Amino acid sequence: MSETPETTSLIGLLDQLEPVPVPTAVPMYPQTVGWLVLAAVVVVLLILLIWRWRLHRQATAHRRAALAELSQAGDDRAAIAEILRRTALISFPRAQVAGLTGADWAAFLDQNYGGSGFASATGQALLRAPYTGSAPDAHATDLARDWIKHHKAQGGQS
Repeated sequence: MSETPETTSLIGLLDQLEPVPVPTAVPMYPQTVGWLVLAAVVVVLLILLIWRWRLHRQATAHRRAALAELSQAGDDRAAIAEILRRTALISFPRAQVAGLTGADWAAFLDQNYGGSGFASATGQALLRAPYTGSAPDAHATDLARDWIKHHKAQGGQS
């Protein structure tokens, strides 16, 4: 066998190599039905989660609006008492809330958020503020903010 310079050179040897076979393409969809079922379940759960989140946001929109008004009111007790009344009228049936005044109104507020802040001196001064007027009070703002955030409505929107 005689070797020619063309076959013994590096370029000649490289020309004799066969190209590497290209692997088959990997499909972008799952091969088994189980993965398709799992993907469908995940999509349905995601849709339900988004739907529940939107319902919750709609149901608590009045709380966010009341908290925004409360931050605008500063520590004015009369404005705070008005915001509390409007929030309660939205959250509870009108017949249950509209006629409450004085001690009954304070008991209602305390009962529906699990505290006793409206029975205190700060709470009583807050409830009298629309009728008598009073000095600003940061504790009244905190008390109202807590009630707006944590009250439990029965039969209302929140």
